[in-house]
Amino acid sequence: MDHPYSDLPDKAFWRNGVVQADRNRFPDLFTPKFDITPDTRVATAGSCFAQHIGRVLRQACCTVLDAEPAPKPLTDEDAKAFGYSIFSGRYGNIYTTRQLRQMLTDIADGFTDPRFVWTKDSAFVDAFRPTVEPIGLPSVEEVLLHRDYHLERTSQMLRQTDVFVFTLGLTEAWEDAPTGRVFPMCPGVVAGTFDDETHIFRNFRYGDILEDLEAIQKLLRRFNPDMKMILTVSPVPLTATATQDHVLLSTTWSKSTLRAAAGDFAADNDDVAYFPSYELITSPATGPETGGPWFEKNLRSVRSDGVDMVMGIFLESHGLLDQTTDTDAPDPSNTESENEYTSDQDEEDDLICDELLLQAFAK
Repeated sequence: MDHPYSDLPDKAFWRNGVVQADRNRFPDLFTPKFDITPDTRVATAGSCFAQHIGRVLRQACCTVLDAEPAPKPLTDEDAKAFGYSIFSGRYGNIYTTRQLRQMLTDIADGFTDPRFVWTKDSAFVDAFRPTVEPIGLPSVEEVLLHRDYHLERTSQMLRQTDVFVFTLGLTEAWEDAPTGRVFPMCPGVVAGTFDDETHIFRNFRYGDILEDLEAIQKLLRRFNPDMKMILTVSPVPLTATATQDHVLLSTTWSKSTLRAAAGDFAADNDDVAYFPSYELITSPATGPETGGPWFEKNLRSVRSDGVDMVMGIFLESHGLLDQTTDTDAPDPSNTESENEYTSDQDEEDDLICDELLLQAFAK
């Protein structure tokens, strides 16, 4: 008897598509909606996990744009500490869709709000990029000059962008009640002063995120009408939650909400693709032979061989795997790490993750 399941491909069945599949490559897991070639001009943004994407695409000889290259006297280590070349703009980690929407609006409108400069000891920092100047700047005026320069350079970069890759990280954020503007970090954690009458907690829901994604798409098209998007969700759990729930529940709710919104938005738009890095890292079915997700002992940092597996699948699906020039570039058939575990500290230090600063407040 014929029925809808009679002629489905292997990927439609758990046994064929997962249990008996090549779990280093996962054939048919991701089918690109559009091409990425070495000539495609790519911009990256997002949470901590998004930092891997730009690095691996550079290894694959792709054209990854950089709006604000580091000054030549800076060492690579110092450049990273000052927020250079981590993403395609010196905007630091962008954890929420609302934060990205806000930044793109400011860039498009050329808007610099002088109210959002925080103090840090005797120095000053940009409230929307509080960690890109680790020791701060000597005056409010200098912070605003830096912000103007950042917005202008990022605007120029976006006009050249063919594909914008955004990794959604969090649903939780802190908002300035009078203006509705959100911050990447809670005021008072790295700079500024927390005011419980002014600063309110937001946990964005599915509808909020979908609305933000629609606005983000329109804003990106103001810079380049043909710009395409790749969305992915960070698999990294929350460091801390400001909800009343256990952090495990908040993490599951947050990632599920982001995944649903990103997936639906991609399904409704031919020029938006969803790449399943979240599923590949967190599903026990995709993990190393010992079973379980691809996390370090701290159950938060993603193992380097897990990153290699994810990015290898991405590169292979776009025909870019053979383009890599770095001998350490990802290979989806190589899922053995040099050591069973790396130290938590080494793994955390490899990425610039502002959210980790919240761990210092755990009792």
